[in-house]
Amino acid sequence: MGKIIAIANQKGGVGKTTTAINLAASLATLEKSVLLVDSDPQANASSGLGVDIGNVETSLYECLIDPQKDIREAIYETDIPKLDVAASHPNLKGAEVELLQMPKREFIMRGLLERVRADYDYILIDCSPSLGIITVNALAAADSVVIPVQCEYFALEGISQLLMSIRMIKKKLNPALAIEGFLMTMYSKRYRLANQVVDDVKRHFQELVFRTVIHRNVKLSEAPGHGVPVILYDADSSGAAQHLALANEIIQKNNP
Repeated sequence: MGKIIAIANQKGGVGKTTTAINLAASLATLEKSVLLVDSDPQANASSGLGVDIGNVETSLYECLIDPQKDIREAIYETDIPKLDVAASHPNLKGAEVELLQMPKREFIMRGLLERVRADYDYILIDCSPSLGIITVNALAAADSVVIPVQCEYFALEGISQLLMSIRMIKKKLNPALAIEGFLMTMYSKRYRLANQVVDDVKRHFQELVFRTVIHRNVKLSEAPGHGVPVILYDADSSGAAQHLALANEIIQKNNP
């Protein structure tokens, strides 16, 4: 049975989608079968893996509003063997309203993913930067959460809001939800503040902080524009190496 990991932070611009795309690609490169579920209406994870959003016939949106639909209809292969993506679409924004009228609305994504859970080693969910009903669905379906944390002044403030949300989800919807780890992103050693933020997060959360730190990297920023993860765009870049290191950490943690 595959492990379902949500990648979430209510604060925008912290590198969630970059993490989702490149962690998924790195796990697949390490011979793990991976499904990346794009649950953000911006559909950046889908386009970042080469999916032409304009030609998507069935997306996560159709599956959420019609739970009888098989999510396999929304799954597309990528250029990386063993990596598939359940595509998003801008229409997904409308699902926030439509789902409110549905019974057991918080558990619809869980039902969809349970049907394909045995087909993959890892299912990653790229969440949008809000605690709307779709993100609640993702957290209700997940076994654990990776929390990207940008190395900047307001980082801890964003974490505290997310942790309150996770506690609420655990209490009401998903008691087994765990924190996979805090991932420090957009690190630049030139800024003293970045080191201070890393130290603060490690002091607060200790062993829950991944050893791998994702540095600011031009290749990481350029790769989505070419519809590929950084490991295909520039395998020798620090961005590719760091996401491979992160993937190895997660594999070791789950297969000690």
